Amino acid sequence: MDQAPGSPQTPAAGNGTPGCYRHPDRATGISCVRCERPICPECMVSAAVGFQCPDCVRGGSGSARTPHASAPRTIAGGTIARDPSLVTKILIGINLAIWLAALAAGRPLVDALDLVGQAFDPATGELVGVAQGEWYRLLTATFLQEQVLHIAFNMLSLWWLGPALESALGRVRFIALYLLSGLGGSALSYLLAAQNQPSLGASGAVFGLLGATAVLMRRMNADMRPVVILLVLNLIITFGWSNIAWQAHVGGLVVGAAVAYGMVHAPRERRALVQRATCLAVLLAIVAVVWVRTLQLTG
Repeated sequence: MDQAPGSPQTPAAGNGTPGCYRHPDRATGISCVRCERPICPECMVSAAVGFQCPDCVRGGSGSARTPHASAPRTIAGGTIARDPSLVTKILIGINLAIWLAALAAGRPLVDALDLVGQAFDPATGELVGVAQGEWYRLLTATFLQEQVLHIAFNMLSLWWLGPALESALGRVRFIALYLLSGLGGSALSYLLAAQNQPSLGASGAVFGLLGATAVLMRRMNADMRPVVILLVLNLIITFGWSNIAWQAHVGGLVVGAAVAYGMVHAPRERRALVQRATCLAVLLAIVAVVWVRTLQLTG
């Protein structure tokens, strides 16, 4: 007798046990609660009662949860990645690539990408800088390093702090944290530093990761002493050594802590909304700071 499509009768996989309607060679004792077709573990979709098959879920019962929805989540609601340090590796790679490009191209590339509020460019005879509409400098400066010691320290710090945060937050949230921290550091430097004082480096973003680590460890009730000691030492270096843009460090630290707090303390039922609102609020604050400083320099 021919079998009609979607019929509950499915050929047995062996020993009289029915086989999954999508994988007939896989014996199973579970059936879809709607169409009663046998389904194997790979095809099971959790429902309010029992399991449903993928076809019935696509049909729109509204009561089933997809496998993605029931997948394990991080403390911030992100999906658990197979490689929890992938984004960290990519960020390190980007920083190294830009550093090598700056070594090869020399000063012109550095002058074109570093953070400067407003300065006179003798090569073109024109004013350049963020105040002149070169907004990209707020971001490009966070990926630009010059000295070997500078990039070595920043990349080692990124490697120490990044994977743990990336694993805890998830990739998308970690990227948002890193970029917002870097922009926060650039914005405070733009606001407080001399308008013709150039600055560069990933330190603002790294300090943001340090602030986020402190928030995360507090949220998990972990021992805070190591991160507090590390934070104090970095702040001593920030304010004790010359030629360090302390504004970028402080700005990145504050933004990183604020973003991380919104991510790990968001209530589960409104987690995505609170996290997006936190990132948006921080971004708007950064835009406001940049706008105010631009008015000061151009007004």
